[in-house]
This record gives sequence, C-alpha cells and structure tokens, in this order.
Amino acid sequence: MSEHTPPSRRQHGPWQALLARWDRLDARVASWLDRLGHPLHRMTLALVFLWFGTLKLYGHPTATTILAHTVFVGPPDVTVRLLGAWEAAIGLCLLFPALVRIALPLLLLRLLGTAAAMIIRADVCFAHSPLVPTPEGQYLVKDLMLFGAAAVIGGAVRHRR
Repeated sequence: MSEHTPPSRRQHGPWQALLARWDRLDARVASWLDRLGHPLHRMTLALVFLWFGTLKLYGHPTATTILAHTVFVGPPDVTVRLLGAWEAAIGLCLLFPALVRIALPLLLLRLLGTAAAMIIRADVCFAHSPLVPTPEGQYLVKDLMLFGAAAVIGGAVRHRR
C-alpha cells in the first residue's frame, strides 16, 4: 500500500493495535464508572451525613461544636443535636433519588452555617491565616468538599432517571 492509500486501509503496527485495545478498555471502564459513579457518590455522601448526624444526635462530640457556638439556636448541646438531626435528614434524602431535590436546599443551609462559622469564629478555624486551618477549620473545609460533591449529584438529577 502506498502513501496515498486511505488511512482506513493502511495496516496498523503492533503499537496501534495495542492503543486500540487500550482505548476499548478505557471506554468500557469509563462507561461503567459513568453508570455506577453517581449512585455510588450519592450513597457514600448519604452515609457520611447519616453517620456524623447520628453521632451528634446521640451526643457524641464532633468538630461541629464550633457550629453550635456560631448558629445560636440554643445551648450548644441542643444545637449539636439539632445539627445532627439536620445532617441525618440530609443523609436520608440522599439515599433516595426522588428526595435528592429536598437534600440540596438542606445542604445549602448547612453550607451557610459552615461559612458563618469560618467567618465569625475565624480565631478558632484558622491558626495564622486562612491558609493554615486548625483541626476545627479542617473539618469545615472538608464540609466545603462535601457540598461540592452534592452539587455534582444535584447537577445530574435530571439526567439520571
């Protein structure tokens, strides 16, 4: 075959065959992750909110105590339990795809509490500057990642029926 032979009729060397096999494998893995990724993402996020929320409901201390001193719903122990119930509700809503739309506004309100704590209690959240969080601040920064994860789930709600 000459240089003028169309690309579809040229013979492929061993590297092209290997790359083609790799591409087919990559496409299968990506398709599998696309199908399972969002449900797995939603379920693990639900588990985290249910787990931490339940801990708070039963009075086990977590780093959320800083929120209890920021949102001023009542005595800190009552506020922690209310936050626990709120988080457990978020987790329960995330378990069921039909309730994800309820979880999103609950998450948004929870995010506002996280942002308020980071601003109002910056002395507790940050050691030297906003770039050096304390352990409490690290917990709240982790919350921001959880809300980003929830946004991905929420963005796919209309596409995953």
